[in-house]
Parts: sequence; structure tokens; C-alpha cells
Amino acid sequence: MASTVTSDAAKRPGYGQLLRTPGAWGFLLPGFAARQPFAMLTIGIVLLVQHTTGSYGTAGAVAAVTGVSMALFAPQSGKLADRFGQRAVLVPGVLVHAASVSALTALALAGAPLWALFAAAVPSGASVPQVGPMVRARWAARLDGSPLMSTAAAFESVTDEFTFVVGPVLATALCTGVHPAAGLIAEASLTLFGGLLFAAQRSTQPAHGLHSGAGSRPRASALSVPGVRVLVVAFLGIGSVFGGMQVSLTAFTEEIGNPGANGLLYGLFATGNMLAGVAVGAIAWKSGPRRRLILGYTALTAAASLLWSAQSVVLLGALGLVVGLCIAPALITGYTLVESLVPASARTEAFTWLTGAVALGQAAGVTVAGRLADVYGSAAGFLVPLGGTALALVTLVALRSWLAAPAPAPADTAPARGVGHRAPVAVD
Repeated sequence: MASTVTSDAAKRPGYGQLLRTPGAWGFLLPGFAARQPFAMLTIGIVLLVQHTTGSYGTAGAVAAVTGVSMALFAPQSGKLADRFGQRAVLVPGVLVHAASVSALTALALAGAPLWALFAAAVPSGASVPQVGPMVRARWAARLDGSPLMSTAAAFESVTDEFTFVVGPVLATALCTGVHPAAGLIAEASLTLFGGLLFAAQRSTQPAHGLHSGAGSRPRASALSVPGVRVLVVAFLGIGSVFGGMQVSLTAFTEEIGNPGANGLLYGLFATGNMLAGVAVGAIAWKSGPRRRLILGYTALTAAASLLWSAQSVVLLGALGLVVGLCIAPALITGYTLVESLVPASARTEAFTWLTGAVALGQAAGVTVAGRLADVYGSAAGFLVPLGGTALALVTLVALRSWLAAPAPAPADTAPARGVGHRAPVAVD
């Protein structure tokens, strides 16, 4: 299967060939439905808790707890999926998530104390279904060794960004037009039904540890791969952009007396990300992914450095579009590197580390930007994306050698035990 896909991709690379991959549509459509609620959770919590408490700081703190919880538990979910299979993890996960979000909603409406909201936010975040990493793991299983992996990473980035355009708009419309709790109720419902539908697609589920016989051998975490640790730092920086932008754009539009412009500004930011994602997947790159990641991240940091200076909707919209255009190349290239850095038996876990890093960076960005915006105004909040990306860029440049693809083990040598024990190949 993989050799056929590789041969065809070499002749006709691009999205058309990618979508003709056998079995792809069987997990793409359910996967899209199942990941849609992910983008609704944070904004749904912020809108509901702000409505019930009157405080953006409190709302941001509850949302941050959810993000931190997801970031900490997502890799464990990925490790379990690699070991026991995606369905075994996903089905109980979506049931717990729907119950936890329902409890959080009820507590917020009842005016429960902050500690109770935090207590409900922990399982709500911990049980977020990791559908995006699971879809990426299915692509990796189908396209193992194919040049279409970069195209698949771009396609998934575009899909993620589309959900981050539609999800917040849908949650905001429900919260403001129907009921403050409607956004979270819809999120829990979509997660439950979409997640169960995706879990039912067994034919494209990657082979897991117990099925392949690897379950009896000790296996190190994907985080033992040095390159994965570097990518986690890079994705923390990207998460700080999402979190900082979300809060600071809201604060900016409140300051100028035009809160309705928030949706337009965030939409421009996400649109830039989608457009760049489409372009990245359509280009036949000659430079290596490591070099592309550093160059793309440099551009992202430079674009983020200008956000704080914007004083008008037009200028901020233009800068937000540019920042969005710079995110996709870094994000996509990072996911592409996982395919060469991590063995197939640990890819779902590796993808969840990166997704969790984005969530953790977003949680930190929401919290810090919210505090800065409350005290110093929206311009101070826009310093969060700059600080997060600058620190990550320094790490990328200093540890770029860790992102080199590992050399294949000799045919007459038994594979090393663990994930991170292969010699690197210095290829850019």
C-alpha cells in the first residue's frame, strides 16, 4: 500500500492525489465533525463565565485551567491510543468530556465558587478528544515514506484552522443569540456524537502496540526523542500567539467601543493561517523541513513584534493577517518533522505532545495577556505573542541539530529498545 502511494505521489503530488488515498474519506469526514468542538471550548467557557461573574480575568483563568489540563493529559491519551488503539481511548473519553462540560456549565449558571469551576475545568480539559493527532496518525500510517506527508500535514493544518474560524463564530453566535450556556452545550453534544462516529471507523485505525506484538516490549515515550522536545517548545510559542491574540483582540475592540469587530479581526488572523496552509501543501519544497521551520518561525516572530503598535482596526487586521500567514508554515513543518523523527509506534503520542503544547501555550497566553490587558490595556496583551515566539525561536536556533532525521538502523542490527536511540542524520 505505502509503496503504491509513494509512486503515485511522485507522479502527481498535491491535494488531489492526497484525497485519492485509499480509505482517506472514511476518517476525514468523521474526523472533521469530531474536532469541530475543540475550537468552541475555550471561547464558550470565557463567554459563559464572564457572563456569570462579570470578570474577564476569572473567565480567562477557568479557560486556562482547561487548557493546562488538556496539555498535561493529551500525551497520555496519545500514548494509550498507540498501545491499545484509538477506539479504546476515544469512546470513554468523549463520554467523560460530555459529562464534565455539562457539570461545568451547570456550576457556572448556579453561581458556584471559583474553586468549583476549576474542579470541573480539570476533567473537561483532560478529556478533550485528541481527534486531530489521531487523524494525523492515520495519515502517517497510510502514507508511510510518501512525499505526500507534507501535503497531509498542510491539509490537516488548513482543516484545524477552518475549525478555529467556524468554531468560535458558532459558539459566540449561540452564546449571544440563544443563551450564554448554549455554546458549551453544543460543544459537548458535537464532541459526543462526532467522537463516537470517528471511533466507529475501525478499518483505518493504525495498528497499535498490543495488536502488533510491541506491547510486551518496553517502549520509551515519544518525548524521549530530543527533536520532539524542541518542537514542543516551538509549539508552546505558537500557542501563545493564539491565546494572546484571542484575549488582546477582544480587549482592543472593547477599548475602541466596537466589540463587534472582534470576530472580523480574528477571522482575518485565521484566514491568513488557512491561506498559507493551502500554499505550503501545494508547493514542492526543495529545502529541508528543519531549515523551513527556522525561517518560518523567524518570520512569525518578526510579524508578532508589530502587533502592539497597531492603533486602528484596519492596521490590526492587516497585521493579524500577516501573523496568520506566518503561523501555518511553522506549524505544518513541525508536524511534518514528526514523521521522520518518531517511529510509527509512537506517532499518535508525539502528535498529542505538540497539540498539547499549543493548548498549554494558549492557556498561558490567555492568562498573561488577560492580566496585562486588565492593567495596561490591549497593547500590553499583544506583547505575549512576541515574547512566546521569541523565546521559542532562540530555542529552535540553539538546538536545531536535535531536529535532524535519525539514520535508519542497519538491516543486520536489532532495533534499539525505546524511541530515541537512533543516530541523527544532519539533513536540512
